Amino acid sequence: MPALLRLTVLALAALIFTSGASTRVDAEPKHGLAMHGELKQSADFTHYDYVNPNAPKGGTLKLGVRGTFDSLNPFIVKGAVAPSVRTYVYESLLSRAGDESFTMYGLLAEKVETPDDRSWVAFTLNPKARFSDGKPVTAEDVIYSHRLLREKGRPNHRTFYSKVEKVEVSGDRTVKFTFKPGTDREMPLIMGYMPVLPKHALSEDAFQKTTLAAPIGSGPYRIGEIKPGRSIEYVRNPDYWGKDLPVRKGQFNFDTVRIELFRDVNSMREAFSKGVSDVRGEGDPAQWATSFDFPAVASGKVIKRTFPLKVSSGMSALAFNTRRDVFKDKRVRSALINIFDFEWLNQTLYHGLYERTQSFFDRSALSSHGQPASELEKQLLGEHAKAIPLAIMDGTHTFPKSDGRGRNRKNIRAALKLLKSAGYALKDGKMIKTKTGEALAFEILIVSQPQQKMLNGFTNTLRQVGIDVTVRQVDSSEYTRRRQNFDFDMTPFRWGGTNSPGNEQTYRWGSKAADAPGSFNVVGVKSPAVDAMIEALLAARDRQTFEAAVRAYDRTLLSGDYMIPLYHLPEQWVAHWSHLAFPNKTSFGGYQLDTWWDTRVAN
Repeated sequence: MPALLRLTVLALAALIFTSGASTRVDAEPKHGLAMHGELKQSADFTHYDYVNPNAPKGGTLKLGVRGTFDSLNPFIVKGAVAPSVRTYVYESLLSRAGDESFTMYGLLAEKVETPDDRSWVAFTLNPKARFSDGKPVTAEDVIYSHRLLREKGRPNHRTFYSKVEKVEVSGDRTVKFTFKPGTDREMPLIMGYMPVLPKHALSEDAFQKTTLAAPIGSGPYRIGEIKPGRSIEYVRNPDYWGKDLPVRKGQFNFDTVRIELFRDVNSMREAFSKGVSDVRGEGDPAQWATSFDFPAVASGKVIKRTFPLKVSSGMSALAFNTRRDVFKDKRVRSALINIFDFEWLNQTLYHGLYERTQSFFDRSALSSHGQPASELEKQLLGEHAKAIPLAIMDGTHTFPKSDGRGRNRKNIRAALKLLKSAGYALKDGKMIKTKTGEALAFEILIVSQPQQKMLNGFTNTLRQVGIDVTVRQVDSSEYTRRRQNFDFDMTPFRWGGTNSPGNEQTYRWGSKAADAPGSFNVVGVKSPAVDAMIEALLAARDRQTFEAAVRAYDRTLLSGDYMIPLYHLPEQWVAHWSHLAFPNKTSFGGYQLDTWWDTRVAN
């Protein structure tokens, strides 16, 4: 954005978010850190509320995952990484609580301190922290991890950790990170989530390569049997140093977690019905309604359950690659949004069980849908507000709706009008650019048969109005490579939901991420308005003003017509074999398998 405008936005954010706030720069060591507000858990808490602290340990959890893998290195872009390596093998300085918007408590670090202005953060390591080979976790490991990830890690790591200006060591166990001037207030928590790697067991050269060698981490599990591309086992470390920590109590209860990899969803479902896997989360309403009719369900050996969700829906969509000429014109994108018939699709394929996604933060107070922009939002948006459609500003905007009968004539007429204004016309049954004679054509890249089924009605309508569309299904490895390199025209993609958006938004929607291979800015957004609102939400000091900043941000994203929003589930659906049990309470994001246990195991 222009330098003067950027300074104006930041000055306004500072004025709004620091009004009445203390400016002290001293800090007090604490057992946790919250992005906004106070910590829910006291210093003497014993476990999270959504776990069973007395859950028995033992047994094997068998899971099915679609995809393949050729690497156990989750910190670089290269390779297809085996699922859950980061979760089970590596740990961070702090652990994120699942029933608070964005709060973290001590894990590898027993204490954290940061001043009110959050210009620095210091972590004091737990003296008991150990890697799986018995070596202690040291301040030197923390500094080494920061440097490796900042210089050679994934794009998001490089972006986040480059905001550190200076690193210092106090004594043997305390590491202090001082941030560059103007750095956002989320950085102390971002540093708390930084994985800590063993300097003694991971060279700089090895860090940059894909590998199937079992890594050394400090987490609750070690790598067991590996069949590259087919399966991986995680074996619980009986000497795990953190098993009695409050942030670990009642979690990681299985002795072994075995993950089978499958090429397609149908094979996964079949494997679950035969007991090859123990849990099947279902996101397809049609399958939820019709596919759980095998004998184990009838006999009660397999149980269907629903769990409430308290986290925003995120965004599942057909993403336009705006780097491609065909989608650079917003009018073309808007036309395709009109042609997509959600109501017909939902009734025909999904038993009417999906809800149309109207916001990047549906299901939460962060959504702008149905809410007029507040005065605070308008102040933050400044001159950017002029470019946002009135319906989005006043909260009345909804995506085009049909009668569900499959005709969608009104919306198609609106689409044709938009295409005409963009310089297209029908000629001999083809949608042609009148100035160049070039046909309106593009490819949709997919990775599964259900995606193909979902697209059939949409692509048929596109062809009826003269748009030359092809659908190409590739395997998961090729899909990952092409998506990371932005080698597609359109593709289904999902950005996960959160009740506390922060630095990851720069990786998803920031202008700099648009040209960074592997980033989640798959649509190629380069918007001064979006960048400004990311900066504003990162500057927020309390929940009320934070929510206003995020709603303003939501409006800027909706205004770009960067994708065709799809749908989300109103609740979480899962089926599991009856020998598994889970706590009475769930986290904001629904069930967490790491809090489940095997009822066949005695304490």
